[in-house]
Amino acid sequence: MEPPRKVTQAAKGLALVLVVSAVVYPLLGVIGTSFASQTDIIRSTGLVLWPDHPTLEAYRTIFTGGVVLRALLVSIGITVAGTFASLLVTIGMAYGLSRREVTGSRFILMTALFTMLFNPGIIPNFLLVNELGLYNTYAALVLPTLVSAFNLVVLRSFFMNLPQELFDAARVDGAGDLRFLVQIVLPLSKAVLAVISLFYAVTYWNAFFNALLYLDDSDKWPIPMVLRTFVLQGQSLSGSAIGESVAPQQAVQMAVLVVAVVPILLVYPFLQRYFTKGVLTGAVKG
Repeated sequence: MEPPRKVTQAAKGLALVLVVSAVVYPLLGVIGTSFASQTDIIRSTGLVLWPDHPTLEAYRTIFTGGVVLRALLVSIGITVAGTFASLLVTIGMAYGLSRREVTGSRFILMTALFTMLFNPGIIPNFLLVNELGLYNTYAALVLPTLVSAFNLVVLRSFFMNLPQELFDAARVDGAGDLRFLVQIVLPLSKAVLAVISLFYAVTYWNAFFNALLYLDDSDKWPIPMVLRTFVLQGQSLSGSAIGESVAPQQAVQMAVLVVAVVPILLVYPFLQRYFTKGVLTGAVKG
């Protein structure tokens, strides 16, 4: 329990500065380039950290054409609906599996854990989605990933470690399982629910592979597909895809990247304080 030496503290500080710099530098470069003019981009020959002639032309360009705005609204809808549906199903399953008197709970839990170890593969998943009539629908982006086995196990472990006396007292007062879950269990589970909500939201927001497999109509693309097509693959944002503008192509691409990253990034500060309490309480005690 000796106090840390100054050399150790300095080494930790240096490592922290290097890690933060490696994360912040490209992010600032992307944001700065999205506001840069053609002159700034030519002068920097790359990412622009601080544009000398800042302009909103790139953002005006991507929101005028309609493709990026439509994809952003699609992603928001899928994220909100998918997170709500996943939370609803996960909470129900976790609570049911946490009650030892439920018949078949162990078999269902083992089945869920089995999915963490073995994946059926792309082709069987595609055939199943197609046979269910979900191809080229938004449901194909939600239903195949509705429940995460990891989130289910964490939430179940948290529920199992709630005091049994609460359940007994609720039974004496005549409360059923639904009332006990809504009025007692969920208010005590705000931390772990906040973390799991963020996990689900990030998954739905960033998932482009399901959209790549199951969405044939480009009008239904979420923002990750637009990002992949117009930024990662380097295809030109022109014509009907965006509004007519004189914004440089690189600034437009970085603006699309900012639009895709910043919304979900803004959620983290509000849920950061729940991370340690939520995840560790559900995982370590279980």
